[in-house]
Amino acid sequence: MIPPKSLFTKEEAKLLKSFRQLDQQKKSNVIAFAEFLNSGQTEIAIETKKEAVPKKIPRPAVESVVSGIKRLSEQYWMLDKGDMLDDTSVLMSAHLLQGKPAPEVIDELEILFRKTYENFKKE
Repeated sequence: MIPPKSLFTKEEAKLLKSFRQLDQQKKSNVIAFAEFLNSGQTEIAIETKKEAVPKKIPRPAVESVVSGIKRLSEQYWMLDKGDMLDDTSVLMSAHLLQGKPAPEVIDELEILFRKTYENFKKE
């Protein structure tokens, strides 16, 4: 049961209103993206950063943006998602709200993850 509107913050009410207007596929994407944002970073014991190597996970021929984010998060398991949160959110919004094609957004996400990894290695 949904609580009365008076129990929602303005942000929650706005989110719910927008969410209700989405089709089922977009609702699933929003939920998956929220889960990604909420997943946080697990503690990883690494003796040196030089030992941290991305997994080799091939990109499927057809992939959703959310699946791309999940794949890249697994591939670059050593990265702190918080460092990429703003950029990832902008790209996801460009796809969901502005209709930017998924393959283009995923290309940009791959560049983002690769650059973040390169910076990680330099630290």
